Amino acid sequence: MAEGFSTAAANAVLDTQGSTYPWIKLHVGAPGAAGTANAATETTRKQVTWASASAASKSSNADLVWTSVAGSEDFTHYSQWTASSGGTFGGSGVITANAVATADTFTIPSGSFTLTLPVAS
Repeated sequence: MAEGFSTAAANAVLDTQGSTYPWIKLHVGAPGAAGTANAATETTRKQVTWASASAASKSSNADLVWTSVAGSEDFTHYSQWTASSGGTFGGSGVITANAVATADTFTIPSGSFTLTLPVAS
């Protein structure tokens, strides 16, 4: 038996996830079950805008830019939230990034921030 979502169901879940939890917070390690572990020194959350999900994948459609980051560190993870501060945690994942130094600009280019779900095959 095939395991995973149908493509249509995966697209619906991803569109809901993206619209419900559009605020992205950076982390320097796994965020944990509550999304609060290993927070980056840079605490500003950025709101991601998304293209509609297609083929069980959803990608950002604008750059995410943090200017003049607060500390020197390696961003390795992200968490998703319902608000720019406070709010409800909705999920997390891994990012690949170069190390940043205090006052650097960190950018995740449009189309490079992607959510995916497994589909039945």
